[in-house]
Order: sequence, then C-alpha cells, then structure tokens
Amino acid sequence: MTTHPGPLHGSVLSGSPDRYDGLIVDSTSLPEDPLAFKDALEQSVAAWRSAGVKGVWLKVPTSHAHCVGHAVDAGFEFHHAEKVGLFGVGAFVVNEKRQVLVVQEKFGPLRGLGFWKFPTGLVMAGEDVTEAAEREVLEETGIRASFDAILAMRQSHGIAFGKSDMFFLIALKPEPGQEKIVHQTSELVAARWMDLDEYQNLPSLTPFNLRLMAACMAYLSGSYRGLWARKVQTGIRAQEDLVMFGEVGTSEGRDEEAWLGLVK
Repeated sequence: MTTHPGPLHGSVLSGSPDRYDGLIVDSTSLPEDPLAFKDALEQSVAAWRSAGVKGVWLKVPTSHAHCVGHAVDAGFEFHHAEKVGLFGVGAFVVNEKRQVLVVQEKFGPLRGLGFWKFPTGLVMAGEDVTEAAEREVLEETGIRASFDAILAMRQSHGIAFGKSDMFFLIALKPEPGQEKIVHQTSELVAARWMDLDEYQNLPSLTPFNLRLMAACMAYLSGSYRGLWARKVQTGIRAQEDLVMFGEVGTSEGRDEEAWLGLVK
C-alpha cells in the first residue's frame, strides 16, 4: 500500500494515521468495560485489515489494564511498558570501489522525496546494536557485512510517543563477493552502491547527516577509529554484555591485547 487509508467510520475505534501508513488509536476512544473493549477491538481490527492499514499502535492506559488480555488475543504485541528509550541503528557500508550502500525508503517521512540514505532500523529485544546493523543491511539489501566500528551516537528526546531515542551509526565491512543488491521490496523503493563523491554532493544532506558523513570519511582515511565493541562478562553471572570503548595502541590497527592489559 502506498497511500494512507481513508477515514474509518461506524463502530471502529478512532485514531490518526502515522507516517508509515499505520494508525495510532485514540486512547480516549477505548471502552472501559472489558466486553465492550473486546467487541470494539474485534470490529476495528477487521475494518483496519479491510482498509489496508499497515500497522496499528494501541496505547492502553493503566485505567484499562484489565483489557490488555483482549488486545493480545486480537493480535497486538507489547512494544514498551516502561519509561525507557528506543534504539536505532544506521549502517555505513563501503565496498572496495569506494561506493557506499544507500537506500530509498517506501514509507515514512522520506517517502517520495528521492532521498538516499544509509540502511537503518530498530534494535530488537535481546539484540546487540552491532548485530542489529548487520541484520538490517542483510534484510534490506541482501548484502552480508560484518561489524567494524561504532562511528557516532545520537540521543534525542520526545520521539515516538514521547520516548527518548538512541541512534548508533555503525561501520560494517561487506564480506568478499557481496556486490549484488537484492532490496527488500516491502520496505524500500530502491537500493544501490553510490560513489562516495556523488553521495557527499547530494543536496538533500542535512546538517546532522553532514556531521555523520564527516565521521565516516575520517574513518575511511584512518584518522578516526570510532569505538570498538566486545562482549564482556560484566558481573558475577555468566552473562556477557556488549561493551563499547575507545582503542589503546597505535593508529595502524586495533590493539585488543593492549586494552586487555589495562583491565587485568
């Protein structure tokens, strides 16, 4: 679907369209009685599917906590239930020809603008940001690439549903032979390898993107190494957490032994 669904009427729960062809349900329209909530939700889900709504956000207030079970039965999944931030990743992938991997999104605020950008996505529960970047690149473009460095981090406030957000720009190195792109048609209009000079000269680059690109180019030149990341046991449990840190040693390469020497 490429357009927002039209207005829905009758007994369907009211809401407003989001920027991804979905719907954000108006919490004030939710019946407080559990049976009435169940009936309204069932009718609404059927109408939303018929109208081609891509996804639905349902914020259940604490006064309706007894209705959560009906929402789960209707197919809704928990997104967040506490005051925490959301995490996003962007992937900077450059091949041996000094071409950068870029995509055009089918949905969202950049739809239809011809805006080329790095592959991006959200981190799933239980997933490291490094793994998320590798997964997103593979899902969106069919390119297998491995983590090399964390180049930048951004913190924003007041994003989706008033939540704070962390975004990580991660450098990946494509595995040998990974040149052919097969873009994800459900999410993207197109994907391609673009010459770095061409990308840097695009008029659509924002001040934020220009800052990120400066870090990317410094990384390519070897004058900036970004942050390394390693799994490290952080407590008395056997669990290992992802730790991100600056490097120790010469600029010629990563010196893990030197870093480990500091923490023995």
